[in-house]
Amino acid sequence: MDTQEFLSLESDITTQLAVIDNVFADIEDRTQGFDISDTRHVESVAYQIHNAYSATEELLRLIANYFENQIGDAPRWHSALIRRMTQPVPGVRPAPLTKEAFLLLDTLRGFRHFFRHAYASTIDPTLLQANLQVARQAHSLLHRDMSDFLDQLRPEK
Repeated sequence: MDTQEFLSLESDITTQLAVIDNVFADIEDRTQGFDISDTRHVESVAYQIHNAYSATEELLRLIANYFENQIGDAPRWHSALIRRMTQPVPGVRPAPLTKEAFLLLDTLRGFRHFFRHAYASTIDPTLLQANLQVARQAHSLLHRDMSDFLDQLRPEK
């Protein structure tokens, strides 16, 4: 990867991380005085966790599209994307995600799937709180992993 390509990738990753950080700011705002008995409050936090995972998935798609490993629209592409991001592509790119981040993100992917398809269900506040903790951990690891990923790709001066 030459310097210009790297700088474009770095800029795109930084921009998408800022989007993710803004979603997490909304999560923190919505969890102030969090009342798990208030259905609207629970749904609002669940929606933001959904948004956090979706923004993270967009970051991973962005990375995939920079390299030779586009995911496309194959069945199960959501799980294939995060799984693929734990694998280095020799001679092309290092793995953007650690296994630890993958496990957290896969949990959030499942929560997002439930949230998107829970038309006739209510959100269990205990499940929501568990996924809130997972989201916070994933957010921290995502920043670490993206920093490590970019460091490995950074052209030498």
